[in-house]
Amino acid sequence: MAGGKETPRQKMIGMMYLVLTALLALQVNSAILLKFQFIDESLKDVNDKTITDNSGVVTNIKSKVSEGGNRDKDKVVLESANAVRQQTSELVNFIRSTRDMLVQKAGGMNEDGTGYANPSAEDLVAINMIGPASAKNGAAYDLEQRLNNYAKFMKQYNPNMPEVLARDGKTDPMASKDRSQRNKDFAQLNFEATPLVAALATLSQKEAEVLKYEADALQNLAQRVGADIIKFEKIFAMARAESKTVAAGTKYRAEMFIAASSDAITPTMTYNGKPLNVVDGKGIVEFTAAASNYDADGNSKQTWKGQVIIDKNGEKEVLPVEETYIVAKPVIQVQSASVQALYFQCANELNVQVPALGAVYDPSFSAAGGSAIKGAKKGQVTIIPNSTEVKLNVSSGGNAIGTETFKVRPIPRPSLATLVNGKPVDQKRGIPAQSIRAVEIQAIPEEGFKQFLPNEARYRVTKWRAFLVRGSQPVDQAEFSSPKGDLSRFAAKAGKGDRVTIEVMEVKRLNYQGNPVSANAAGDGIFTIPLN
Repeated sequence: MAGGKETPRQKMIGMMYLVLTALLALQVNSAILLKFQFIDESLKDVNDKTITDNSGVVTNIKSKVSEGGNRDKDKVVLESANAVRQQTSELVNFIRSTRDMLVQKAGGMNEDGTGYANPSAEDLVAINMIGPASAKNGAAYDLEQRLNNYAKFMKQYNPNMPEVLARDGKTDPMASKDRSQRNKDFAQLNFEATPLVAALATLSQKEAEVLKYEADALQNLAQRVGADIIKFEKIFAMARAESKTVAAGTKYRAEMFIAASSDAITPTMTYNGKPLNVVDGKGIVEFTAAASNYDADGNSKQTWKGQVIIDKNGEKEVLPVEETYIVAKPVIQVQSASVQALYFQCANELNVQVPALGAVYDPSFSAAGGSAIKGAKKGQVTIIPNSTEVKLNVSSGGNAIGTETFKVRPIPRPSLATLVNGKPVDQKRGIPAQSIRAVEIQAIPEEGFKQFLPNEARYRVTKWRAFLVRGSQPVDQAEFSSPKGDLSRFAAKAGKGDRVTIEVMEVKRLNYQGNPVSANAAGDGIFTIPLN
């Protein structure tokens, strides 16, 4: 039942069709048979009313053609309407004659005339509607051909007309999902193992579908000669404010008016030349607001234009629409412990939010003077600077939001500390000569850098040398490639007044990727431990 906006009667027919389909899937008993009969009779009443309405539309078209002076183009429309009415009448007559045939074969009505003599009669339905399996010459196959020929004919008058009206198991949306039904043809799908009352309800539903498409086609033709009377079924109040945002102490101003829409017409609407989807007589204008220039308050005045086009007595009337709106510049909020400045060649994690965009915020980032890596959560981004300044460009849904500029500070040098036998050394007082054994050189990160970027502040002394010196002459020396070194041999040779000079040759830092990079320690990396 595809098509444009449906009338309440057409919606009721669609609902009864769904109930009919559901009943066909149930085990048949007397109560269900009565429900089939009720649906059939309801559809027949609706169909009779639709036939009357459709005939009235043709009469209106004829009157409008006469009022217009019988212009040639209007007479062509009338001829088309008569052709539609004739084709529909022939098909409806065939469907009703098929109904009469089935009722007669099943013994007609019961004695009191309230029902059918044999409401089930499944075998009789199958014999007359399907026929022998080898022949397939039942009335349903004739009906199938007539329905599909009707669809081809009506396509020229109703663009919503489907290619076929008689669907088999493969093309029917519901049957195609059922293994037991998908391989059946039209006749088998609708009339196999089907009680008489269910078959009659199915025929009534097909008739309702035919009449619905006829009604759509006649309405399309009626609009071409202005015979379609516009009635405003929906009247509602509307208000249009000069501004949705009003500061305290200023005046609020709005226009209040009535608006109306009609189910009989569907206007064409455009926004900036592009067609809009029209629902219930209303076209929804939706676009992503953008602006390139803002005033001192961060606002930009913009305008959009549209058109509402209606068919008025065969002539198109264009109603222009122009609306002004204000685009407010979104405020970018950057959250980070080190937001004032970033650290050079380090992974600086930022949380960038634009509260004004709310749930539609869909950020993407790029950077000048470094690289930007988008995080797993919305708004998270990691900046790795490679220059003294980084400009972070923020966009949302492909639309530029703004740019934030950050200064870049160098990585602070770590300080060095010496431990002997696990304890710090007082380089002024010194240590006993024989205690210079287990020595450890530590590279300690600057405290602020460690707090801001703990994953970047991981240092390790990877190469250092130690000299045992007596007077001005070295007595012994040793070189190590890890922070800890064993100087027990120095202790065996050392005496009071000697000294140990330590030279740190290499310090490495593990970056956020876990890769070692060279680092320079504070000072010259040389210090002396007196021995006493």
